[in-house]
Amino acid sequence: MELPFVVGVDGSESSLHAVDWAVDEAVRHGLPLRIVHASLWERYEGAALAETPGADPAVVTEHDLAESVVALADQRARQRAPTLEISTSVLPEDPVSALLREARLASAVVTGVRGRGPIRELLLGSVGLSLAARAPCPVAVVRGRAENRHTANGRIVLAVGDTTAAAAVRYAFREAAVRECEVEAVRAWRRPAHRTAPHPLLTGAPAHAEEDHASALLDKALDTIAEEYTGVTLHRSLVEGSARHALVTRSCAADLLIIGAHRRHGHLGPQLGLVGHTVLHHAECPVAVIPRTSDSG
Repeated sequence: MELPFVVGVDGSESSLHAVDWAVDEAVRHGLPLRIVHASLWERYEGAALAETPGADPAVVTEHDLAESVVALADQRARQRAPTLEISTSVLPEDPVSALLREARLASAVVTGVRGRGPIRELLLGSVGLSLAARAPCPVAVVRGRAENRHTANGRIVLAVGDTTAAAAVRYAFREAAVRECEVEAVRAWRRPAHRTAPHPLLTGAPAHAEEDHASALLDKALDTIAEEYTGVTLHRSLVEGSARHALVTRSCAADLLIIGAHRRHGHLGPQLGLVGHTVLHHAECPVAVIPRTSDSG
């Protein structure tokens, strides 16, 4: 069964950028595209009409607007890829619940970085953040400049941390293979704050023990999967300092930034770690969040 790419739309410019990106991804992978708009128009509109004597049925309704949002996205997608298999759906429920359900039978869920309405100026809409924290499939939040969204750089950046699973690494190499671009795997490291670097002649310890340890962990995460994708050029980057800063900086020259879903449960339910929050709010290119699978290790 071919699982589609699912893209959530709300009529905003950001969601149309997400449609473009999702179309290109679906074409690259030879998969269908599903366009979904979800809102609670049925609940509120039904109540409003019931309370309005003599309401004119010819008046444009929220459902009409929802249908037009999907029709516009569908038209845009078909113009971009005329032969792509595309389906659409308008769902009378909140967007997060609808897209999480769609995610159960999706190759990936794609969303824009901002929604429409009074909170559209926020750096990241609640839908994208909630999906990244909870979806069972990869979630791509399409953000950044046009050149970063449209593969102008020929580079994918992969974040490699202590908890990065094989699923994220494999996703990065698979994307690089279909895009015919390179992968830069980034591993940040720090010296322990409580310890200054000792002189190796006095202690017998390596001068760069922490860096060497980070390098070994980077190799361990990459080597097996890299051997399966010999046609993909791989660059290994060890960065002393903040992983968040390193990834946001490198996103400026990337077409896609990939991170593993470091999820934790708080009082508001599943949440992403600090690195995930930072790149989803500040990266200069689309960000893909990859969940850990049963065989991720």
